[in-house]
Amino acid sequence: MNSPTLSVNLPNFGDVLARDNYAHLVDVAVRAEESGVDRVNVTDHVVMGADTSGYAWGPFATEPDAVWLEPMTVLAVIAGRTRTIRLGTGVIIAALRGAAVLAKTAATLDHLSGGRLDLGVGTGWQEKEYEAAGMSFRDRGPLLDDTLTACRALWAHAPASVQRPSVAFTDVYCSPRPGDRRIPVWVSGSLSKPVIRRLARWGDGWIPIMGAGPDELRRGRDLLRAALEGEERDPDDLQIRGRLQVVHEASGEIAVPETAQAVKEILAVGVTDVMVPLTMLHPDPDRAADRLATLVTVLREAAA
Repeated sequence: MNSPTLSVNLPNFGDVLARDNYAHLVDVAVRAEESGVDRVNVTDHVVMGADTSGYAWGPFATEPDAVWLEPMTVLAVIAGRTRTIRLGTGVIIAALRGAAVLAKTAATLDHLSGGRLDLGVGTGWQEKEYEAAGMSFRDRGPLLDDTLTACRALWAHAPASVQRPSVAFTDVYCSPRPGDRRIPVWVSGSLSKPVIRRLARWGDGWIPIMGAGPDELRRGRDLLRAALEGEERDPDDLQIRGRLQVVHEASGEIAVPETAQAVKEILAVGVTDVMVPLTMLHPDPDRAADRLATLVTVLREAAA
């Protein structure tokens, strides 16, 4: 088993880092790399409708007209300022890009960054985004399946051919290709039968829906290991992301023993990638960045 990784979600939306000075967002990503963080993640909305009540996990993070920077573009800029930290989408609504364009964009970013891209994908929750892209929200699951099928084909073969309900082409070339580096695809969602199938066929990592507790993570690990074996894939290659609840002292600093115990608890149920939103460390992004090195130390010692 490889050592667990630490991912930090950077807010590429709203007023914390994205609104006026994108360079601040990139500077925080550089500080994350310098602190030993393994991966930075950014997330996705292409457009927003006026009604965000369909968001099922609490109050939505922004107003509909707030700035939301496009994640692949953000990661490309971060790639140019960093050298080792992995670059993740957590998640991108993959089908909205179109399979061929996404395959080209992802392979280009992976190529220019030296193989550092982790492509986290999901279906999204907002019907307006599919409406704006001329797609059926009702078919969002099959659309994602078709997109992943086409991306894997275009990354692996030249020429490539795909025949799926929403994506069909014959003998096309898409270069650059990742070659032997395989772009890791992380699939988000609760483990319905379609999500399990999607992960088993195309996925390298599972991003559970927010709020997944230890029992759900353990059950998901077991279900996915069996599904990967059914596809003749090695279940030990599966990555699982778990959200860490950072414990704070009264002063606001990280409570090291308590946070280390929280790390041990999520690692024990199969988590391989520990995720923390930057703003969980402190509402001020610069003060949050000051605490990243401590968080890295806590993770490494708890995992030892």
